[in-house]
Amino acid sequence: MDTRFLESFLIVIEQGSLAGAARQLRLTPASVAQRIRTLEDEIGCPIVQRDGRNVRPTEQGLAIIEQSRAILTSVRDLCAIAASDKPVGTLRIGAISSAANGLLPPYLKRFFECFPEIELHITPGSSSGLHNAVLDGNIDAAFIVEPPFEIPKTLVWQTLRSEPLVVLAPEAIQETDPHEILRNHPLIRYDRMQWGGRLADEYLRKSGIWPHERLELDSLDAIAIIVSQGTGVSLVPDWARPWPAGVHLKKIPLPASAPCRNLGFLIQRNSPRLRLFNRLLEILQKPLPAS
Repeated sequence: MDTRFLESFLIVIEQGSLAGAARQLRLTPASVAQRIRTLEDEIGCPIVQRDGRNVRPTEQGLAIIEQSRAILTSVRDLCAIAASDKPVGTLRIGAISSAANGLLPPYLKRFFECFPEIELHITPGSSSGLHNAVLDGNIDAAFIVEPPFEIPKTLVWQTLRSEPLVVLAPEAIQETDPHEILRNHPLIRYDRMQWGGRLADEYLRKSGIWPHERLELDSLDAIAIIVSQGTGVSLVPDWARPWPAGVHLKKIPLPASAPCRNLGFLIQRNSPRLRLFNRLLEILQKPLPAS
């Protein structure tokens, strides 16, 4: 069986039409239809049904969708394992928003210049959700905050960036002591369901600071905007730029030995794509040229 025909079947189902699948595959609709007919002959039953221009799976087609995806993933794994001097394959990577918006983009151009045959799929999510997705094998790896618990031995962790906690305050605030600012002004709290938010909460408790809470948010960009508007202050990691456009605020460091949010890379220890991810790490660990 030609696995390209399985891929065509899945794309037809996703697009809902032969024409849509043909555009994505850069084939003619007649060629896509011929692939589907050949696949039906090999399987021995109809797997799609047509309703005008629309196409949907038959009961038999529905039954083979997940297994078809698994077969294609296995084939890509074989390609990744076999590749030597010329890495190929698909990488499914999860990334928290501050990594997807700040850490990764400057390196992606260099990555694709070095490895043009690698297809990269980036899935957004929270650190805890992406950690579980890597553990369950739903994605290959993730750029997340370092977990606040022991990492399973089946996974590998690589720290890429340490972000110390800082106090964000509106430009109009005159105080310079970060603890007094946190005590005297309403707090826009970084969500304690986020691992970085838990780090900030732990620091406040250990420092004996019990601020007046005004809001609790899981978006660092939204926190920066709200603080810039004068609604309150916040305690957050000093995350990678770009920050939201048009914000005007002060970034005040904490006293020495302030805790850091470690941002890094999590992957299955025995992943068949481990070599490809090592290539990606090589790119991320090299400094970018000055702009």
